[in-house]
Amino acid sequence: MNLLRKPIASVGLLALAFAGPAAARLAYELHKTDVGGSFVIVSGSFDYDDSLSEFRELVTREHPTIVGFNSPGGNVLKAMEFGRLIRSLGLQTLQVRQSECASACSLAFMGGVTRLAEPGSIGVHKSSFNDTDAMHVADAVSAVQQLTAEVIGYMSEMGVDPGLLQLSLSYDSNDIRYLSGSEMTRYRLTTSTAPQNLSVQSEAPTSGPPASVREQEEVVASLEVPRARSGIVRYPKGEAALKMAADPEAKAISLVPNGTTVAIDQVFGDWYAVRVGQRTGYMHYTWIRVDQFDEDAGQRRYVQVKSFSTLPAAEAFVKSSPVPLVAHLTARQWFAVTLQNTYEEQEAKDVAKALKAHGLIAPDSIVTLGNTYVRKVCCE
Repeated sequence: MNLLRKPIASVGLLALAFAGPAAARLAYELHKTDVGGSFVIVSGSFDYDDSLSEFRELVTREHPTIVGFNSPGGNVLKAMEFGRLIRSLGLQTLQVRQSECASACSLAFMGGVTRLAEPGSIGVHKSSFNDTDAMHVADAVSAVQQLTAEVIGYMSEMGVDPGLLQLSLSYDSNDIRYLSGSEMTRYRLTTSTAPQNLSVQSEAPTSGPPASVREQEEVVASLEVPRARSGIVRYPKGEAALKMAADPEAKAISLVPNGTTVAIDQVFGDWYAVRVGQRTGYMHYTWIRVDQFDEDAGQRRYVQVKSFSTLPAAEAFVKSSPVPLVAHLTARQWFAVTLQNTYEEQEAKDVAKALKAHGLIAPDSIVTLGNTYVRKVCCE
């Protein structure tokens, strides 16, 4: 009887797909940030019989928004299950160089609704499929093909280019290929790229979390949007409509004057469910200055000249501009680039008009109250 006794096939990213228990089971560490948010670091190897209920319960109880990894890989099917759980919970993923995310871990990372990674922080390679159960050759080949198809389907489901699987085949199982930032973008492994000038202490402290955790905390803290809980109405026309539904066409319950305090109960896309005194309704997120955001220009105006989906793109634009600019993280996690200074309303309009006339800022630049701006992230 022809039984397989040696590795028979290599499948990129498929580290120990049907292997036995990993040396270190998954563990979850919750970390708080200075801005009141939290994130989870997942450490250890993905094992075929890991229960993910502990992770689900932690997220339900503590409401973290971001997941990072310190994992060498493990069972591919379990990593994909974990990635789908991350996606179903609406979490983001973030990875820094000083924490490991290699092989099957990259599949779990793909589950993030948005994915942020520092160049060189995620590794892929070719991994061997071993016959541990004296499997027939034909059956083993069929199993490898089926697993490969499942991985390709999963990557497509997560919005990642399956071409990444082919890249991994170029590197033996005893080697690791750490992806550059441009490769992560090309293969859509990331939806954004981590800033490369992370501020990390050069010497490890005598106590406290390790450098990789501190670095992760700093990245998360700078790019995390605090939960909106309260704010004041701030609308260019002096009063904003309290709507019956989260719809611009919905009937207005009343008009709420600028300066009125509102409690924010929930977020529905671009709308807040709010309480104004005894009334409840909905307001567009651009109509409220949120107390939990750092930015507050009062009644002064920003001149917004550009917007970007990633911080590196915003940073590059700011640094190449002939006029002084800054970039702001926004409530919807894109980046708004504005003139460095704020102005009184008419002054802002005059400055914008003059800069447009000289071709120094884009013709579609706008004057705004900046209610959606969370904090400055670049580059004063």
